[in-house]
Amino acid sequence: MCKSLLITGTNTEIGKTVLTCSLAAYWQSYRSQESLGILKPIQTGIGDCELYQQLFELNQSPTEIAPLQFQMPVAPPVAAAREGRQIDLGLAWQAFNTLRQQRQLVLVEALGGLGSPITAELTVADLARDWRLPTVLVVPVELGAIAQAVANVALARLSGVLLKGIVLNCVKPNATGQIDNLTPIELIESLTNVPVLGIVPHLAKPTDLAKLAKVASDLDLEFLLK
Repeated sequence: MCKSLLITGTNTEIGKTVLTCSLAAYWQSYRSQESLGILKPIQTGIGDCELYQQLFELNQSPTEIAPLQFQMPVAPPVAAAREGRQIDLGLAWQAFNTLRQQRQLVLVEALGGLGSPITAELTVADLARDWRLPTVLVVPVELGAIAQAVANVALARLSGVLLKGIVLNCVKPNATGQIDNLTPIELIESLTNVPVLGIVPHLAKPTDLAKLAKVASDLDLEFLLK
């Protein structure tokens, strides 16, 4: 049976791609006999398709990784309106179903956070619920992250998202030493009632597959991918 996991976050540029790459590197390093697929349902601006193709042997074209692509680096409904296009989520759903039939693990990287709009009516949280995707929330180690984590978890519950856990990401070099001050694990777990499954350290070179796999191995993968 195919496993699937949605990687979302509290905002943009907070480490969703790093976590996706870490999980992919671990899977291909230690479970290479089981095929992997990566999907980014909607991409705006310059995306990560090329990065995923360079790092991993996915046997996927750019449009199979990101079936809906827009040029402007803004919210999808805004980008679509500016380009005079419609957002056909059926294309993304078809790409997801194709991967589920062909692969043992499908990692789905969301755009923005759970509250980010994917159409004028739907958010990432709605997609996670409708596609029945187990979800992990990436929270950056920075000021204000606790409030963002609480708000995203509340939206996940309101929307009926299966939220597996939270992963903290050290977006800056000195972030590891600031975890207890900016994102104390016990406080986040107490406020959200969601487990923190691990910490992604700051990676100076986030394309080193061995380091990426090691990062993933330090997470609670048994629970995350169960």
